[in-house]
Amino acid sequence: MENKYLSIYNQISDQIKKGEMEPDTLLPSENELTTLYDTSRETIRKALNLLSQNGFIQKVRGKGSIVIDVNKFDFPVSGLVSFKELAQKIDNKVRTIVKEFSLVKPDEHVKQQLNLTSKDLVWKVVRVREISDEKIILDKDYLVKKYVPGLTEEICADSIYSYLENDLNLTISFAKKEIIVIEPTEEDRNLLDLEGFQNIVVIKNYVYFDDASLFQYTESRHRPDKFRFVDFARRNH
Repeated sequence: MENKYLSIYNQISDQIKKGEMEPDTLLPSENELTTLYDTSRETIRKALNLLSQNGFIQKVRGKGSIVIDVNKFDFPVSGLVSFKELAQKIDNKVRTIVKEFSLVKPDEHVKQQLNLTSKDLVWKVVRVREISDEKIILDKDYLVKKYVPGLTEEICADSIYSYLENDLNLTISFAKKEIIVIEPTEEDRNLLDLEGFQNIVVIKNYVYFDDASLFQYTESRHRPDKFRFVDFARRNH
């Protein structure tokens, strides 16, 4: 039989997911919840702690518990995670649309980002990520052909990282990231659902193999309302 606090947690989290409890509103007080669910204060506290741990509420001293917008998706800032891996953690319908796949000579900007010469070729991959029928991420990837041979449009529609690690047995090791907020370009507006949005969050990724070869430069362009960029930081002593 399900624990009482788990039952309360499930009921409240379901209400938040369905939008029956709106973001930034206060939950009833502990006393009110104790009466409402006919249980002890300790049980209510256990349920609230679990709601807080799982990102449904924020406890604010002197105010109570505030509902968090759960329609944001957590993107780890310091992690190296493919969109496919993130999508597996999202309950919503997810789709990748490959808008461009070509082998090109890099322009000056891309050459600079990837430390390339005029002889080098890059795969240019432009993908739109759709979540719950909304186009909210535009990924523009440039991968150095000499490090990443045999790329196909089918691989790009699925997962490039899965292909590199499982088919080519390469080890993706680390990345340097830069996050900026800018006005959307015409391309952003054409490919994403940006009506009413004046800014876009761009994460620039420089990704390296374990031998320190820089093989990928990415601009991941996000609609700002749908994402929390999360990190875990530890103070060094």
